Amino acid sequence: MLPDSFIQELNAKNDIESVVSSYVSMKRRGRNLVGLCPFHGEKTPSFNLYPETNSFYCFGCGAGGDVVTFIRKIENLSYIDAVKFLADRVGMSMPEQSYNDVTAKQRMRILEANREAARLFHAFLYSKGGRAGLEYYHSRGYTDATIRRFGLGYAPQSFDFLRSELRKKGFHDEELVLAWLCARSKNGRGIYDIFRNRVMIPIIDVRGNVIAFGGRVLDDSKPKYLNSGDTLVFKKSNNLFALNYAKQGKTDHLILCEGYMDVIALHQAGFRNAVAALGTSFTADHARLLSRYTDEVVLVFDADNAGQKGAQRAIALLRDIGLRIRLVTIPDGKDPDEFIKNNGPERFKLLVERASNDVEYRLIELGKRHLLNTTDGKVNYLKEATELLAGLNSPLERDVYLGRLAADLQVSKTALQSQLSYQLKRRQKQQQDKQFTQVIRHAEASTQKANPDAKIHVRGAGAEEGLLGAILLNPDYLTAVAPLLSPEEMVTPFNRKVYEQLLSRYHQGLGIELSYLSEWYDPDEMAYITKMVREARERVSSLTIEEAKRYVSVIKREHQLAALRQPSELTPEQIQEKLNAMKQMKK
Repeated sequence: MLPDSFIQELNAKNDIESVVSSYVSMKRRGRNLVGLCPFHGEKTPSFNLYPETNSFYCFGCGAGGDVVTFIRKIENLSYIDAVKFLADRVGMSMPEQSYNDVTAKQRMRILEANREAARLFHAFLYSKGGRAGLEYYHSRGYTDATIRRFGLGYAPQSFDFLRSELRKKGFHDEELVLAWLCARSKNGRGIYDIFRNRVMIPIIDVRGNVIAFGGRVLDDSKPKYLNSGDTLVFKKSNNLFALNYAKQGKTDHLILCEGYMDVIALHQAGFRNAVAALGTSFTADHARLLSRYTDEVVLVFDADNAGQKGAQRAIALLRDIGLRIRLVTIPDGKDPDEFIKNNGPERFKLLVERASNDVEYRLIELGKRHLLNTTDGKVNYLKEATELLAGLNSPLERDVYLGRLAADLQVSKTALQSQLSYQLKRRQKQQQDKQFTQVIRHAEASTQKANPDAKIHVRGAGAEEGLLGAILLNPDYLTAVAPLLSPEEMVTPFNRKVYEQLLSRYHQGLGIELSYLSEWYDPDEMAYITKMVREARERVSSLTIEEAKRYVSVIKREHQLAALRQPSELTPEQIQEKLNAMKQMKK
């Protein structure tokens, strides 16, 4: 347990506005700030900061909490690691022996095991047994300098090479399984190396930690690539290969490729701003991650069907996040590695400089699917083209492309404008319906995850949320509330736990704020608690002690009703007496 004095200083030095502003562009709206949520794709800002309570809440996806919760979610860290992150940010030292976080220790051991594994794979590559791997890298044109820069290695055809070497360094079997370096045999009595007879590519995060590995076979066996599964330190959708190098680049854009090998080839050719997704398709999380480091992304995807589908998906996700997009089309369907080998870096640089933006690219691709020399083909193409333009946020951008379409296909711009207006209205309604549905769904999901009993006891849970929000905004209300309501009278277990904790802190003379709770609750639970505070702030003018007492009365009645619904030995007459007493109490 971290001392309150430390948490208080941590929050004072890490005000939520300065922390969040390094990830999200925020604009002031009255006492609060708003911006596009970093946790889900949106075009209309629904992410709110509340400097008074040092908290955040998103009306779109339901994410919420204090500054530590924000760092936990956006950096994918445990509570203690998020606290360490913020402490390092402002030059604070962690209190000595003040906490015992099992998960944090496991994360540290996984990172240590990964680092040692990377060293072993790299050393083996340059041993006699690693000759096949080294020849493979050299056949791809990688220099020894590139191999060292990326820490490339080789895993021998052995079931216990890594396990044996890491055990000598003090690692236990369970730690190696948690790190996804070894797996348990089917009978569960032994473990074996996961990566065997593969060239190994370490995955390094932006802080320089080896968090995972990608392994590629040297022949045609399957699977061609084997990538680490999700662990305590690694989640595929939260990381991009070579971002640790690319973020240091001096260019105004990042190049997004399909795979590791393309990225390594581009870096060797001087394009140090190239990155790739990690063994999975490009996701909204990847798009949000890119938006932290650049405003423009250049896509370099293969010309095959899979590559084109991947490009279309990436375009949609990057557009949603508000990034500018350009696409490189490599002649003859070659991949960037092959093109650079045959034509040199300068030719590839020209391709990047002449890359078309995503709208031009999509219009060209759309045109390939229609016979534009026929009336039906032209009409269908223009319908789909105006639908595409309706998805653009800039009216100026829409008007420019509309004029170009009218000129290229020799049709009236007025007619196209009419079609575009129809598509804009249709799209606006779809987005409004989608946003409304998402808000309801996310709000319900947040409550369901944190307090599933709220669905059963709707009235009681509502009163509990109102009371807890009032207390968190006005801790002195507990002076009047505590004698009236015991934790046992709370209807839902989660709210009972929160109330019990607030009472305990109150009686110990400790602070009662969101920042003191985040140590005990996960991000979903913190979002639920933050929602209580946000709703209390919205009715602050009527949030009196009398209102708090009314919540208490509702909770006590709902508790009694809940008890009556349980199997009981009371006679019908006794039950009726209790109901009559409750009616009198209500009056």
